Amino acid sequence: MYKHNFGKKIGKGLCALLALFLCSNTANAQYGILDRNILSIKNGRELSDSIIYHKVKVDGSGNLIPWNADNYGDAFDQTIKLTWKFWKNMEIDTNGERYYMNHQVWKAGHDKRGIGGDQVAMGISAWDLFYNYLGDEDFIKDMKYQADYYLAHSMSSPTCKWPNLPYPYNTKVETGIYDGDMMAGKGVLQPDKAGSLGYELVRLYKKTGEVKYLDIAVKIANTMAANIKPGDAKNSPWPFKVNAVTGKVVALGKNDYYKEPRMGSYTANWTGTLQLFTELIKLHKGNTVKYQDAFNKTLKWFKNYPEKTNDWGPFFEDVPGYSKTQTNATTYAMFVMEHKELYPDWKKTVSNIFNWVHHTFNNKDWAKYGVTVTNEQTAYPVVGNSHSARQASMELLYWAMTGDTTLNRNAVRQLTWATYAVDYDGKNYYPTNDVWMTDGYGDFVRHYIRAMAIAPQLAPAGSDHMLKTSSTVQNIVYNANSISYKIFDKASNDLFRLTAKPASITVSGKKLTEVAGKNKEGWFWQPLDKGGILSVSQKLGNMIVIKK
Repeated sequence: MYKHNFGKKIGKGLCALLALFLCSNTANAQYGILDRNILSIKNGRELSDSIIYHKVKVDGSGNLIPWNADNYGDAFDQTIKLTWKFWKNMEIDTNGERYYMNHQVWKAGHDKRGIGGDQVAMGISAWDLFYNYLGDEDFIKDMKYQADYYLAHSMSSPTCKWPNLPYPYNTKVETGIYDGDMMAGKGVLQPDKAGSLGYELVRLYKKTGEVKYLDIAVKIANTMAANIKPGDAKNSPWPFKVNAVTGKVVALGKNDYYKEPRMGSYTANWTGTLQLFTELIKLHKGNTVKYQDAFNKTLKWFKNYPEKTNDWGPFFEDVPGYSKTQTNATTYAMFVMEHKELYPDWKKTVSNIFNWVHHTFNNKDWAKYGVTVTNEQTAYPVVGNSHSARQASMELLYWAMTGDTTLNRNAVRQLTWATYAVDYDGKNYYPTNDVWMTDGYGDFVRHYIRAMAIAPQLAPAGSDHMLKTSSTVQNIVYNANSISYKIFDKASNDLFRLTAKPASITVSGKKLTEVAGKNKEGWFWQPLDKGGILSVSQKLGNMIVIKK
């Protein structure tokens, strides 16, 4: 999507970046039409077996189908709405804040663990997409609430060796103060989580117009750029865990899978940091020269090490010792596909990653229902709901970009399988143990909306929804006779699933032309059995009105 190989002169590089962004941002055109056979649900029946919360439903061939609807669009739509209902109504904790600001796991008796390292960033990421999808202002309120509270109670001191980064964990859980790491204790940071949060803060600035989020993102980027190293096979450009005050890298210990103790000097979870640098360079904010240098060094490291070694660990703060993860691998594959101009052989790169994920994490415990799902990590090799949904959505993206249909059928079934983790009240139970605030909410919902954007037949046919935009939506209103929305940029590529073809579209008062192809400037309508897909590609302004 964005070009980063700028050469030595940042001025020319920025021009190239902006030109590429404005002229060739075609990510929203990368949707596909699934074979009807994949979407067919014939002769469905309920079995006596259960998956997590629900009785298993299968089609006439014995393959898994949705438990809650007779089509995939309604099933996925209902599932993610249930998760939001549970999140929105979650109780207030003993310190007067929402339960999810203190805990990574929901339990009726209140779990005693603090938050997950990427919990706030994942929540902001998911609610950003969900707001666009539904237009409910409560999503933006919650994004701001999470960010404001977390930033006010988590940042390392400006005098630290690693200043102005958020601590990932509240060591005294219900104080609501984030001051360290779950395993390593007080004073320890996870720089990868800081980079991911910084990226989401830039997006939150774009969504709300509140500069305070951008200012903190710049501070995070400055610390990251100042502390980067070239990296090698045992050391990533930044450490996984480091003491903020002393700058000392923390030991991870050992586990049953990796018995040799390792230092916390390595993780492959740097795509959020790359995106943070990208966004700030595009906005001309902060020290863009240093950001570009850090971006280039990180990209070089990815290509020289994880891509070749398949060392995609670690990510999770609650696991002792070292562990390789599906999260890091498949998230990087998403980055490659979304920035394919940086990868001359991007198809091979993504295919190699997927092959490694399948070899390492495929779980066939539910193969009798025609589905292979995805395990979480090597040190805790159990199936995950969000991990299966992530793998499915990214395999669908690979199909939409390449035409390779090999993984499509199982991708839809993985998405279906993961919905069985969601109870009628919206609790989303990680299959082996608990209701996690990450796996069940922030890092769950976004994979379904991404999958709908890639294959809009997976969105509900009976209602209107924005599925994707190349910009940031600041406001969207779904009315009976129109959809109106305001974006951050003055150009965008936007994607909707609608119940009927629009009568007209205007951008900042100017009529947008209907065109004959989704890659052309204007608006394009792709009819489906019910309603259809609307692609909007425009450079006329930031106020769009779709008349029905």
